[in-house]
Amino acid sequence: MTTTATSSSHHLSPAFPGRAPWGTANKLRAWQQGALERYVQEQPRDFLAVATPGAGKTTFALTLASWLLHHHVVQQVTVVAPTEHLKKQWADAAARIGIKLDPEYSAGPLSKEYHGVAVTYAGVGVRPMLHRNRVEQRKTLVILDEIHHAGDSKSWGEACLEAFEPATRRLALTGTPFRSDTNPIPFVQYEEGRDGIRRSSADYTYGYGNALADSVVRPVIFLSYSGNMRWRTKAGDEIAARLGEPMTKDAISQAWRTALDPRGDWMPNVLRAADQRLTEVRKSIHDAGGLVIASDQDSARAYAKLIREITGTKATLVLSDDTGASKRIDDFSASTDRWMVAVRMVSEGVDVPRLAVGVYATTISTPLFFAQAVGRFVRSRRRGETASVFLPTIPDLLGFANEMEVERDHVLDKPKKDGEEDPYAESEAEMDEANKEQDEDTGEQDMLPFEALESDAVFDRVMYNGAEFGMQAHPGSEEEQDYLGIPGLLEPDQVELLLQKRQQRQIAHSRKKPAEEADLLEMPAERRPVVSHKEMLELRKQLNTMVGAYVHQTGKPHGVIHTELRRTCGGPPSAEATAGQLRQRIAKVQEWATRMK
Repeated sequence: MTTTATSSSHHLSPAFPGRAPWGTANKLRAWQQGALERYVQEQPRDFLAVATPGAGKTTFALTLASWLLHHHVVQQVTVVAPTEHLKKQWADAAARIGIKLDPEYSAGPLSKEYHGVAVTYAGVGVRPMLHRNRVEQRKTLVILDEIHHAGDSKSWGEACLEAFEPATRRLALTGTPFRSDTNPIPFVQYEEGRDGIRRSSADYTYGYGNALADSVVRPVIFLSYSGNMRWRTKAGDEIAARLGEPMTKDAISQAWRTALDPRGDWMPNVLRAADQRLTEVRKSIHDAGGLVIASDQDSARAYAKLIREITGTKATLVLSDDTGASKRIDDFSASTDRWMVAVRMVSEGVDVPRLAVGVYATTISTPLFFAQAVGRFVRSRRRGETASVFLPTIPDLLGFANEMEVERDHVLDKPKKDGEEDPYAESEAEMDEANKEQDEDTGEQDMLPFEALESDAVFDRVMYNGAEFGMQAHPGSEEEQDYLGIPGLLEPDQVELLLQKRQQRQIAHSRKKPAEEADLLEMPAERRPVVSHKEMLELRKQLNTMVGAYVHQTGKPHGVIHTELRRTCGGPPSAEATAGQLRQRIAKVQEWATRMK
């Protein structure tokens, strides 16, 4: 077929795409046109398009669907989406360009007024043969939205293979770095590299870095908050730690959960700061909205209550992916209300372009979920808009924030060398949790050996474009306000220049303070890196080595020496000790060993 892709747009509505950036309301973006031309030239049965959240995958897919229908390559369309809300969103978007999809289809013949159906992966999983029969009867284009969900469970992947293997054409879409596990994804091609590792191969890729350069997406400013946390373990030990300092994986998790506890001071202070940021953004973007992504229903309700106390206005609360929730999201999208609070994956793919400020208030720490969450805020409507996302100072999250522009492929083979941590080794259980579509209370929180006691918040740093800015400051301080007050409309290079100036001003201001007022760590962000879990492993290894040497000197058992160190220096067992406590014990055992010589 030699027909050019440009002919595909002659019968589209002039308003399509409805949410294109300035000046492009009646034409495709460059990447969409490029991907369409490649498809038309190659005419593949399977095509995988990887484009960053907010870039316009829906527009590209529906334009291609329109072209294939118009040229009689296919006779009908099936869209498979992750959630009920998203399948309705697809049907609405398709209707705007004259493609009628039935989002309520369940079984039987389809009314002749429709060009196809919009269904969920779960729905295909329940009745794969129903959909296979449909694609066998008529030439079908299957659009697999956020294709990584087809790997959520073995049954979903098998159902997609069974249902859509006979399809005439298959278009797979994703905006995130696929999965953290090694489940193969249906209809995705994998190629083996020189290192023997098989990686997914996309037919067209449009990453965040390219989209940012093209002003298709907003630049994201990450504002990180640290603070002192105190909690009680199941054994009755009270542990105190500061977010961002090196600690064990369990301690990081418990400190993180302590920060997100609505009864402490961390969440109210961060929500207050986020609301101040939203007020500043709304000076330039009058309808800008904010989204808090919560871990569970109880937390979401508590955060909504805090927002009402802070702002005096009610937040839209979205607790589950049901019909009522979908309407609440639509109502919020069409309004100028300030805040929405949502649980877990209800945020993925939700198209609310006016969202500009986010609070990451969940303990899910997979790169996939983080990218999907941040993707809710990057959709650009006009030039110069910025997005702001508030985070706890957790090493993994800060690492993801600093790697926003890194493009990833789905890796099937992940060899692990002796003594080397697998960089892809995410918890499968955590990934399953992240991809849950339901958000019912499971009672698991009551079973965890943990009790949050108190927390406070400290403005820690700003991350932008892989660089870090700012010095620590108290909530409500002039220094914090400097960063919260960054204008909502700025070009990407202006953001970095302004952040540099704010940091220089903060440093100059701190130098004028009397020494007794320096109650926080007054050091620029780039000089106080957040330490990873690896450093904690090294500290524990060093302590154990020192204790082992001391065992040979004294003849005492290891356990006795560890108990003496804990009694002398204080704090919990080594497995739960902070970096400072481990260093203190290392110094103490060195002191004891020196005395014996």
